Amino acid sequence: MRTALAISRAIDAANAVIGRAVSWLILASVLISAINAVFRKLFNLSSNAWLEAQWYLFSAVFLIAAGYTLLDGEHVRVDLLYGRLPRKGQLWVEILGSIFFLFPFCVASIWLSWPTVAQKLSSGEVSNNPGGLLLWPVWILIPIGFLLLGIQGISELIKRIAILRGDIPDPAVEPDLPATVL
Repeated sequence: MRTALAISRAIDAANAVIGRAVSWLILASVLISAINAVFRKLFNLSSNAWLEAQWYLFSAVFLIAAGYTLLDGEHVRVDLLYGRLPRKGQLWVEILGSIFFLFPFCVASIWLSWPTVAQKLSSGEVSNNPGGLLLWPVWILIPIGFLLLGIQGISELIKRIAILRGDIPDPAVEPDLPATVL
């Protein structure tokens, strides 16, 4: 388990660095949007490439930072029963959810998107919009994003199993307050 936890820490560190770095693309997207709006209004100049660049940057943030979102526990959860379960039950829901939903979804997304990515990459296809950008850079974000999400899922699975085994403390459970504080 020690080796698995070391792998988990490495995955967490990598996704944290990637997630923080990619978050700067939001600023780039906002700046491109503002500059494009100013040039369009003041000089009647615009380009589809600028609009597509905004979409590409937003797509990059959404897809590439998905693993970071899972790491921080900020992903969407459908909490119909989860909140009513004891902590051990919640851990089992997370483990089984990863195995039966997260991993198959990531694998299917990579598998199904790859032929299109390869086709766009080999053809050098450009957007149909006049002045549009190459399509493969935005398409390649799909398998990369789901790969990073799946790898983070592996890390989360390792941690949940380690918590159940008692190998690491559960960060979701607050330690008991000392009697002097009560």
